[in-house]
Amino acid sequence: MYKILRKERLNDTTTLMEIHAPHVANRALPGQFIIFRIDEAGERVPLTIADANRETGGVTIIFQKVGATTRLLDALNAGDSLLDFVGPLGKPTQTEGIQRAAVLGGGLGVAIAYPQAKALHQAGAKVDLFVGFRNRDLIILEKELRAACTELNIVTDDGSNGRKGFVTDALREKLEAGETYDAVIAIGPLPMMRAAANLTRPYGIRTIVSMNSIMIDGTGMCGGCRLIVGGETKFACVDGPDFDGHQVDFDSAMKRLNLYKAEEAQASEHVCRLTGGKR
Repeated sequence: MYKILRKERLNDTTTLMEIHAPHVANRALPGQFIIFRIDEAGERVPLTIADANRETGGVTIIFQKVGATTRLLDALNAGDSLLDFVGPLGKPTQTEGIQRAAVLGGGLGVAIAYPQAKALHQAGAKVDLFVGFRNRDLIILEKELRAACTELNIVTDDGSNGRKGFVTDALREKLEAGETYDAVIAIGPLPMMRAAANLTRPYGIRTIVSMNSIMIDGTGMCGGCRLIVGGETKFACVDGPDFDGHQVDFDSAMKRLNLYKAEEAQASEHVCRLTGGKR
């Protein structure tokens, strides 16, 4: 069993939990993920590691209540336990040789962009961090983000905090002003990552995208995270989750994701034994 050490509500829909899992914390690297299961009846769900503390053995995960399992997870509190917490899984982000980086995080992707920026910043790289939210009430981890970069750029859809617009708009301004980067790391909704890859392509900037959003069971056995990269079939959970953004077929990935969203919506409306008869 894996004890929940800490639970923090970041906003109305987003929750942070720290899980005691020393075997994961000791080996975790930015970009990797875990698979958790609440109990014997629960499904296996992958979540990216937001942070890891080797001294305490704590592994931080951040999630939104978007389905039956994450709602059940959100109902747990510090002191409760999870049945399974397997990891670290996936290939870590390759940051070697990056001295100047732009890291983009959109929505919940900010929680995944944070460890990437933190690792680069601690290694001595110049890191411009661009984070986007729909409005100021949804901003998370601002203190941690400021400590993990050289410059933090907050962008909101409605302009209620920071620049109005999208993270790619802010990055475009930097590039047009002559800023140069060894790499751009974009993590968030598929449309944002596609826009980032399209933006950097003319500049020839190495662009890394995290395809964690299309992972289902995290093992590659279900085939749900299948995508086309450079004309070849890859699986996000075993070959990634990071890929060359200029090689990813985002159109096919978005079609697959929309299919699973529809199925998840149907499952969320179903009254099942996992939720004790509650919708």
